[in-house]
Amino acid sequence: MKKKICVLHVAEAAGGVERYLETLFKYTDHNQVENILICSQNYDYERIKQLADRVIVIKMAHQIDSKADFKSIKVIRHYIEQIKPDIVYAHSSKAGALARIADLGVNNKVIYNPHGWAFNMQQSAKKKEMYKWVERISAHFCDKIVCISDAERESALREKICKSNKLQVIYNGIDLEEIKNTKPKTREELGIPEDAFVVGQVGRLSEQKAPDTFVKAAKLIKEKIPNAYFILVGDGELRDQIEKMIHENGLDNSFFITGWVDSPAAYMKIMDVGTLLSRWEGFGLVLPEYMACGVPIVATDVDAIPCIVIDNKNGYLVNKDDFQNVIEKVLKIRNTSAVSVIKNGVVKVLSEYDGKKMSNKTVTLFRKLSNKE
Repeated sequence: MKKKICVLHVAEAAGGVERYLETLFKYTDHNQVENILICSQNYDYERIKQLADRVIVIKMAHQIDSKADFKSIKVIRHYIEQIKPDIVYAHSSKAGALARIADLGVNNKVIYNPHGWAFNMQQSAKKKEMYKWVERISAHFCDKIVCISDAERESALREKICKSNKLQVIYNGIDLEEIKNTKPKTREELGIPEDAFVVGQVGRLSEQKAPDTFVKAAKLIKEKIPNAYFILVGDGELRDQIEKMIHENGLDNSFFITGWVDSPAAYMKIMDVGTLLSRWEGFGLVLPEYMACGVPIVATDVDAIPCIVIDNKNGYLVNKDDFQNVIEKVLKIRNTSAVSVIKNGVVKVLSEYDGKKMSNKTVTLFRKLSNKE
């Protein structure tokens, strides 16, 4: 009989990382793996405690803060020594650094998953170089680095983060079962006209996700498609700025910002087009989610996105910040109905981005590292 593996996950970033962990925990056999999570105060504790074997919430600063970070390292170290896990699995750049420092000198295995390299973010050249050096040094203190896409692996090799044998690609997976069972919102309850052509974007209202480009495109789309209606599913630090842009462009009566929601798929299912106009993207979980909902995609040709969305096959790619290009693709979808694109998207998500497959591959990695067969 296979021995149970104890995995201590450490995560600070919420959003996509939180959804990743929820799917991983849900489809992991709890008779094989004990998943314990140390997470930041930003996590939905009530939701995730139903999926993990144990959840420990600690304070973690999102930005670099030497005093706060030192406290976090001490707390993480305390739990590592108390729990004595077979594997410490660190998620995202910040938690990745804290957990690896906290685990120094402990006799276990360490996995790190950046969930999108920090040095690929849009920032100054000085910061990019700093992040590269931090990752190169930190890579010595883990046994495996999981890349969520082929693009992430290529980035690591290009920037000489570590040797290729330390990298393993395990595609992000989504909870297809939950998406299938999600009841869609009705247009009536959202105040959207029944005959509206709905263009939406799911994602944080942040610089990365480019909601400003979405609004600029929306103004042009509205001129070409008078019955167009727009939804931004999410919230974030740019909300006030985006609401101001919507008002200045005369789109108040054709726009809806949901704020944070528990089930984005409920909104996706009423969209005629789903966009992801990110300026950088380690993966973009919303892309396979759109595919699973049968929604044609318009997304930017950056980082991992073209590994997921193949232009003119299972979606359409546009240049970063090119809102003129966005309207061209939206009009193409409207005029052709995009039947083959939708069909190809469904096939791709079933074959490559099933959360069950992601979980199985991850557990296989756990067993290989822990030598518990």
